[in-house]
Amino acid sequence: MKLLLHTCCAPCSVYCIDSLRKENIEPTVYWYNPNIHPYKEYEARRNCLVDYAKSINIQYIIDDEYGLDQFCKNVSNNLETRCENYCYPIRLKKAFEYANKNGYDAVSTTLLVSPYQKHETIIETAKELAKKYNVEFLYRDFRPGFREGQAKARELGLYMQKYCGCIFSEEDRYQKQIEKNKEGI
Repeated sequence: MKLLLHTCCAPCSVYCIDSLRKENIEPTVYWYNPNIHPYKEYEARRNCLVDYAKSINIQYIIDDEYGLDQFCKNVSNNLETRCENYCYPIRLKKAFEYANKNGYDAVSTTLLVSPYQKHETIIETAKELAKKYNVEFLYRDFRPGFREGQAKARELGLYMQKYCGCIFSEEDRYQKQIEKNKEGI
């Protein structure tokens, strides 16, 4: 099976790649994440993924599009639904398009490893795109290996981000810290 694995970051890819390799599936890592901001964060995650891919001898494709303006235009009308209405669809659509044009049999995503993502929404979006682009969606519930993958990523010294990716998820992170500090006062 020729699998394109949409990859949000190196730490999330660790368990996914390891488990796919145990199934004798050798994925090609595909980076397309115009939702990650600011640019220094985008660059750090992209560069870490490239370094990690090289270190484990896995093929990778970088579709390098830093898309702050487009992201803001597409999520500003409803920030609460930005993941399901823009972040997931735009990235998965690009992966399925690439897979279709380049002879891949299937697409999966490292988004499926995080217990913090909207798992069912990702599945639904991927299934719709699989039909549209005539490329199989390879579903795996990678979540049971999330902590294991994160621990291995730390051991390897991979860049460990502190928030999902977009500037609004960073704001959410800081807002939670502020609320915890208020409760402690």
